Amino acid sequence: MSDVLLCSEAGDGVLLLTMNRPDARNAISLELTEALSAALEEYQTDARWRAAVLTGAPPAFCAGLDLKSFSAPDAPRHKVTELILSLPQLGKPLIAAVGGAAMTGGLELVLSCDFAIAGPKARFADTHARIGALSGSGMGSLLPRTVGARWARQMMLTCAPVDAPTALRIGLVNELVEDDQLVPRAVELAAMMSAHDPQLVALAKGVIDEGFRTTLCEAGEIERQTLARRKASGAMQWKS
Repeated sequence: MSDVLLCSEAGDGVLLLTMNRPDARNAISLELTEALSAALEEYQTDARWRAAVLTGAPPAFCAGLDLKSFSAPDAPRHKVTELILSLPQLGKPLIAAVGGAAMTGGLELVLSCDFAIAGPKARFADTHARIGALSGSGMGSLLPRTVGARWARQMMLTCAPVDAPTALRIGLVNELVEDDQLVPRAVELAAMMSAHDPQLVALAKGVIDEGFRTTLCEAGEIERQTLARRKASGAMQWKS
């Protein structure tokens, strides 16, 4: 694996992925894109891994797209879009551990994870409007569904960053912890998931993810159909 991405086992069944371009604030280069895509494909297909944490080497989580790497008109920017859009399709939990800035493409990575834990120095911003661009990786759909339409408008139209306490208040992150507890807490949560039946975790995650993309009535039907399939398989067992 490329040294722009560090992969390690952080617990029983827990994969830790660390974007490792600290001098570039972990900006998404073509090399990092390909390394992350390969690592996530292995995560998805290897039964050893049941939950994962995505973080960045200090001082940032991810500064977004590396414009030097993708400045040419024919640069394969679609690979970054494909990477970000693939995260919700993994079928396994992925937690973002955000220490420092998560900007634009970095924010899209956070939004595409199942949820996020942040440190006190975390900051989040969408700067597409500032550079005259428009996201094709889900910013305009995932951000309002995560923080609400009003906060999404403020973030996308002003490009002003949101600090960690505000991110917690508007639901962009689940928890705030001290820097030295950021990755350990994310790993702890991942280990809780890893301890459960992976098929059941995948089903429960699928109910949430599919329901998230539909109306309330459709979401209820998805849940009922999933439960019926689970019962039909004979796998519904209550634990004391």
